[in-house]
Amino acid sequence: MLLKNQEKMFNKTKNINLSPIKDIEIRASKIPNIVSLAQGIPSFDTADIIKEKTIEKINKGLVSKYSLSPGLLELREAIEQELAGEKMFYDFETEILVTAGAMEAITASLLAILDKGDEVLLPSPTYTSYQEAIKVANGIPVFVDLIEKDGWAFSIKNFKQKISNKTKAILFCNPNNPTGTIYAKNQLIELSKLAKKYNLYILSDEVYKDFIYQEGEQNNFFSLAQIPELRKRIIRIFSFSKSHAMTGWRVGFLHSDVSIVKEILKIHDSLVTCAPVVSQYAALAALEYGREAIKFYKQEYIKRRELICRRLDKLKNIFSYQKPNSSYYVFPDYSNFSKLDSWKFSIKLLEEGKVAVVPGVAFGPNGENHIRLSFGRTEEDINKAFDRMEEYFK
Repeated sequence: MLLKNQEKMFNKTKNINLSPIKDIEIRASKIPNIVSLAQGIPSFDTADIIKEKTIEKINKGLVSKYSLSPGLLELREAIEQELAGEKMFYDFETEILVTAGAMEAITASLLAILDKGDEVLLPSPTYTSYQEAIKVANGIPVFVDLIEKDGWAFSIKNFKQKISNKTKAILFCNPNNPTGTIYAKNQLIELSKLAKKYNLYILSDEVYKDFIYQEGEQNNFFSLAQIPELRKRIIRIFSFSKSHAMTGWRVGFLHSDVSIVKEILKIHDSLVTCAPVVSQYAALAALEYGREAIKFYKQEYIKRRELICRRLDKLKNIFSYQKPNSSYYVFPDYSNFSKLDSWKFSIKLLEEGKVAVVPGVAFGPNGENHIRLSFGRTEEDINKAFDRMEEYFK
């Protein structure tokens, strides 16, 4: 039973949706014996050395009190050094902000920079939760189609056509989720020229940068945050969730020019006070001791990518796909097999085939007639899911 006038109390949230990824996982949790390739959760545990170093901090009584709102000084210093090694130079005291994961960083940034009705350009397809974060900040997501036949590449022409007098920012993840695309340096530079011409912010979410699988100039990773002239325009986001198998720890960071970070800090402080201190110490250990773990995860994902592509090849009458160069997702197209929209296709596969996948439209209109599959799951889960799909699609 609603409280008196309660239906009028949630006008803002009526326009905000639960992430379709979480929706699918909730549905899957209610069906016995489901195999999930849906949510992008690494199958690995956090490395023992990271847990051990964090337990030392717990035993010393260092995690039970707030840190400074921007984060532990020693963590921000370590992040500054890490960034310098990647040719990005930001001051740990004023230009680095430790957050409760990448989505808190993105949402706080959007709350800081957007006014009501401002538009944010999003590639389509791209990570689904961006849409709702923009709405939380009273902004409007505007989708810009990527070019599938060109490996889901940026089209600068498409971006330019979507810019209006209300456009405030461009938000993307690189490498891209769900397509595994690495955006080319020349495309990113052209995009930055658009941002400069039209006075736009750029939010670059780079949580999958450690998982690039092919060598060669076209697969070299480049960040716009490496360009000093863009520092007052770009907000770069990173999370330890994927790189160090730490999704449950909820810790990441952003960096930008001091003039931007000091404004985001106000929102961050209002939302969470500070990132969880125990997780900040885990992030510090990850930076100091986590390199070998990343190498191991990457090699395992390479094997799983090969496995999932082999299994997709056996279903070529159902799916066509582009082999991902990064991340741990593949984004197959089923339109030659079925005319169902991707929600109906995914729900039928969940309920009848007992396999959880993410509908492609969750990532934007250009993702329709696709599904996203995660090879962050175990080889056993991948094989079991495809065994079931082969039986289901007979």
